[in-house]
Amino acid sequence: MSTEHDLRRLIDELAEGRYGLTLVNQRQHALQSALLAERAGESPDFILAALLHDVGHMLHTLGESPAAEGIDDGHENIGAAWLANRFGPAVSEPVRLHVAAKRYLVATESDYAAKLSDDSVLSLKLQGGPMSEAEAAAFAALPHADAAIRLRRIDEAAKDPDGVTPDLSHYLALMPASV
Repeated sequence: MSTEHDLRRLIDELAEGRYGLTLVNQRQHALQSALLAERAGESPDFILAALLHDVGHMLHTLGESPAAEGIDDGHENIGAAWLANRFGPAVSEPVRLHVAAKRYLVATESDYAAKLSDDSVLSLKLQGGPMSEAEAAAFAALPHADAAIRLRRIDEAAKDPDGVTPDLSHYLALMPASV
């Protein structure tokens, strides 16, 4: 099977589930994330990372809102591992780091925690809470930290139940021909 086929199956067949405790489903969240990245003038790799940053939620079998059950689903690692087999680090690394970016932003920006959705607040506790000063410094030094922070900001903004986006094909056209 091709990567495009795998992505269509994941997003068209498995992304109907609700996105945590929000009023959007996984597909809406993915497409809104990609649209926000596109509107920000991001690279094709980053737009794909935005589209696919929560693919780990579609790959695990823990249900629609594991955080509500007190479970950290590790979706960032599941998704990044799956993506690393199909794309380069410009796509997989921001995905792997987007949860750490949330922890970083809560630790370094006094108003960021107030911007989190209810589900993000629940999962933050399960993911280790705000970073310590040493953790934040180590995170900021990582090669893809800036991209992960931009992705995290998009992640929080892409939860509009009435949002209108291009369809999946629009974003899959950004995939490199070699994939």
